[in-house]
Amino acid sequence: MGKTALITGITGQDGAYLAEFLIKKGYNVHGIKRRSSLLNTDRVDHLYQDPHIEKRNFVLHYGDLSDSMNVTRIIQECQPDEIYNLGAMSHVKVSFDIPEYTANTDGIGTLRILEAVRLLGMIEKTRIYQASTSELYGLVREVPQTEKTPFYPRSPYACAKLYAYWITVNYREAYGFHASNGILFNHESPIRGETFVSRKITRALARIVLGMQDTLYMGNLSSKRDWGHAKDYIKAMYLILQQDEPDDYVIATGVSTEIREFVRRAFTLVGAEITFSGEKTDEKGSITSIDDNLFIKKVGEEHLANFKIRCKNNPVILKVDSAYFRPTEVDFLKGDATKAREKLGWIPEYSLDDLISEMVTSDLTLMKKEHYLKNGGYKTLNYFE
Repeated sequence: MGKTALITGITGQDGAYLAEFLIKKGYNVHGIKRRSSLLNTDRVDHLYQDPHIEKRNFVLHYGDLSDSMNVTRIIQECQPDEIYNLGAMSHVKVSFDIPEYTANTDGIGTLRILEAVRLLGMIEKTRIYQASTSELYGLVREVPQTEKTPFYPRSPYACAKLYAYWITVNYREAYGFHASNGILFNHESPIRGETFVSRKITRALARIVLGMQDTLYMGNLSSKRDWGHAKDYIKAMYLILQQDEPDDYVIATGVSTEIREFVRRAFTLVGAEITFSGEKTDEKGSITSIDDNLFIKKVGEEHLANFKIRCKNNPVILKVDSAYFRPTEVDFLKGDATKAREKLGWIPEYSLDDLISEMVTSDLTLMKKEHYLKNGGYKTLNYFE
């Protein structure tokens, strides 16, 4: 029998990639998912369908980090060798709207896991990975940010994560836990949530070039982020728990890019050159030229004429909307992962261009299917007829 891992937030981007990664390494993987009236397991459904994975090697449990009895019961049943706490209310902007829930889940939820392990007498058996975040740095004190850079959180999400970070350190020092923080900078993928800025951009791009959407509305385009691929970052999580001694690590690429540049690179991939004009909330992005051959190759010839006509009539396809600004902004994040490279041997494989290309290609495929359905491609049953 291999090791047993418990992953909170298993239905999210990181949880799904990590589950697949650990199963390939021979782990038995248990995951906690929240109950929803809609199916929310699409990121991990392929693991159920894989004929090489036995049912007992991949098990999902209903649970919530706000329920201490539930968390304790699941840990007792699973007896995990490793716990990866990835569950959180992770949307920074939304955390301003539901600050108490964010604090309860992201902050106290971590305490519930630590206390469960302590009270169940599993400190020697179970290693814990706590998903910390670059949002802890907030109003940055130095560039680049390292493990020693002071924190200055700028959102309820970051404040909750600050508590989770320090309570993890405290339990490590007070009780001898093998508990570590991974301070992960922005990491994206084709299965990133659709409301996060990177996926919002690539999904809107696909819809715009296919004629399904006219305008992409954005917030602060001048914010700079250190973007990596989630597949690289979940490997770092695993490596952190394989170390003899627990510790805290920054996981980042060391390259910081403006959101505006992310948009430009994404549109360039489909042959659409976007130019920005104006400032702050008056800033706009307009299509100024189209590479026909590249557009046909990436999007399809059948969509070219329509896109060119729409751009000629109204070249503005991006507008800034103040509704997407945070009450307190985080303007510049750039991580220094020297410690992770030296102690973990962690080296990211994906570049930012690789990441953007993969996301654009994936969303074009998804949106083409949706476009086909909306235009009568498949006949579906209407249960209300």
